[in-house]
This record gives sequence, C-alpha cells and structure tokens, in this order.
Amino acid sequence: MTNPHPPALSAQIPKLIPHQRAPGARRDGPSAPPPPTPALPPPPQLDNHTYATPSRRILSPEDHALFLKSSTCKLVTGFVFGIADSVRDRPTTSVKEDECEPVVKKVLGILSKAEAVLDECPPEDTGSRFGNPIFRTFLDKVEAALPSWHSDLDLTSRPQVDEVSAYLLHSFGNKRRIDYGSGHELNFYLWLLCLNRISILPDSAFPSLALVVLPAYLRLMRRIQEAYYLEPAGSHGVWGLDDYQFLPFLFGASQLLHHPYITPKSIHNQLVLEEEAANYLYLDQVSFVNSVKSVEGLRWHSPMLDDISAAKSWGKIEAGMRKMFVKEILEKLPVMQHFLFGTLIPAEDGMSRETDYDMGPESEDEEGGEVTVFDDGDGKRHVHASVGWGDCCGIRVPAAVGAEGEERKMGAGARLRRVPFD
Repeated sequence: MTNPHPPALSAQIPKLIPHQRAPGARRDGPSAPPPPTPALPPPPQLDNHTYATPSRRILSPEDHALFLKSSTCKLVTGFVFGIADSVRDRPTTSVKEDECEPVVKKVLGILSKAEAVLDECPPEDTGSRFGNPIFRTFLDKVEAALPSWHSDLDLTSRPQVDEVSAYLLHSFGNKRRIDYGSGHELNFYLWLLCLNRISILPDSAFPSLALVVLPAYLRLMRRIQEAYYLEPAGSHGVWGLDDYQFLPFLFGASQLLHHPYITPKSIHNQLVLEEEAANYLYLDQVSFVNSVKSVEGLRWHSPMLDDISAAKSWGKIEAGMRKMFVKEILEKLPVMQHFLFGTLIPAEDGMSRETDYDMGPESEDEEGGEVTVFDDGDGKRHVHASVGWGDCCGIRVPAAVGAEGEERKMGAGARLRRVPFD
C-alpha cells in the first residue's frame, strides 16, 4: 500500500558533511617550493679555445630530456635566476645608466645601433595586421653589422664573434615566420650569458642587466613589434601570460617582493600604473599590454595576468614566475627545439645534430617547416607544421600591436573587426 504521506523531500536527501581538512592543510592545496637558484660556475678557461657557430641540438624528446639534466640547463637557470635575485626590492631607477659598468654601456650602445637600423627600414604599408616582410630586410642589415658591433666589445676573432653574435641576431625574432616570443627574449639573455662566459660581463653587473639593459631592450622590441607587426611566436596570445615577453614579469615580481603598498591587485589601478611603471618592470609591462589591446580590461584581454593579480603576495607571484620559467620555457619542447648550442653554452654528449636529420640552419627552413600528418586517439586528422599551429588546431595569431597600428592609420573612430586575440 502506498504511503499517503511520504516524507518531505528534504528528509530524503542525505545531509552534506563538510570535507574535513587535515590539520595544517592549506585551503588552496599543497604548493611545491619554487625552483632554487643554481650556483653559477666561474667562466671557463678559454686559452686556445675553438669556437663554433651555434646550432639546434634539441631535435627529439630524448635530446630534450638530456638537456634538462645537463649542466647547461643549470647554467642558464642560474644566470636568469641570479639576475632576478640581484634586483629583489630594488626599483628600476635605483641603477642609473651613467653608473653602469663600461661593458653595460657598450651593450646599450649596440641596442642603439640596432634602433638606427630600424629607422633605416620603415615597414611597407601592406594593409595587413600580420607580419610585415620588411622585417627580413631589417634582420639582414643587423646580421651584416654584427661583426662591427661586437668590435665595440673588443671581440675581433671571427669564430668568436660568429658564436656570440648568433644569440643577439636571434633575439629580435624569427626571419621566416616574422614572429617573436619568449624564446627570442631568452636568446637576448643567452647573448649576455656568453659575454659573462668570456669574462667581459662580470657578475657585479647583474642588477643593471635587469634594471637598465632590459628596459632598453624592451623599448627596442616594442618599436620592432609595432613597426613590423611581429606575430606572437608559439602563442595563442590572450590565453598566455603575455603575447611576447616573460622576463619583465619574473624580474618585476622580484623587484616588488616586499613592497609596502603596491599589491598584486594594484595592476588594476591606472593611477598606480601611471605613477610607478617607470620604477617596476612588472607594472611597466602591464601598462604596455593595456596600451596595445583594443579590448579594455585585463579580465578580457589578458585573463592569466588578471588571475595572477588575485595572489596574496608578490612572493607567491615570484615563486610562480620561477616555476613558469622552468615549466613553460625550459621544459617545453616547442620552445626549446629552437634553442642554440655552441661551445660557451654547450650541448650534452649524445644530443642530435642538425646534420643527423639533413637539416640546415633554422634560417634556411622553408616557411612553416616540415609537415607531419597523423590521427589522434579520437580518430581526428591533424596536419601540423614543425612550427606554429596546424589549421586543424588553430589559426595564425595576428599581433595586437598590428590591430592598434592599423586602427591608428584609419583615423579617429575607425575600428577593425575584432578577433579573439585582441
């Protein structure tokens, strides 16, 4: 017989029992400590040293695994993290250009000469927001000038100049794809690492490498990005930390580590950005990102930066940036397959060589590179180039600076059709 008075529905639902956290457990879960700063070894003895033109050596997952266990990986990490450590709690303005080591002033002079080459190579008005082909002319002129630029650093041996200067050339972007990303930015610091390895850039100059040299490099790269509409390399733009740069956020978080009143949420305060961007790399880069995006608000155009701003302290952000450098750059094969090894930044024994695969230098690769066709586990057909994204997984990512530049040409009130990466 059916019960004419069934129990109330609320009585039929089991009571929810709150999950009990273990004593001492964190609400946001356990957090791995940030990677430490490896000790930077002294520069090698280079008497009768034989130099070599750098080339790609990470050509397979096995090569990548060898690199991650190598002394070179520790060398690169120690150099970058050592620079970050040297600027903790120091504003950008704490180091004046006229107080820098003589070699740092020479580095700044080379960047000025690169800017002069940029002035000699104005972009074509193609009407497109994708990469401008005159960028290739710019790189050709830079490459031709590298020996004379390095003579300013008292480097006259051609094999030595060829090895060291390769990193500077690759720090401006990819000639074929007309793109730029964190791997190219890393090449700039590998160039500085080479100068450190040949004993002309002392460890005492580390603070100026973040607070004087990096701002100069960023100013140059922003002009190059805006002139030639460099596409974000290996990025879907908005879905990453930043279309182009990474190190301003790592060094910038270190600068702000114990700041008395600028908090992570301050990146949403326009007044703070205007007043403090000149003092802190993190805030300066956020200001630049805001200036080139056609959609207002970090929440919409840079959600990762927006999410990070909810962190309780700059210590959390600095730790996260260190982890990101390891996880998203050093441990990412699509980034590290373009890493160059010579004799100052050496490969491990057993790593592949370009000749093993009948490959020439990356600058000679056909645009888009070798194409691989495969079916995934769900039976979906993929067509992937060795660089970038295949048509099945995404589209070429236009530069936000390209959208901003084209709208400027069109005049007040004119707007381009937006795409998701703006």
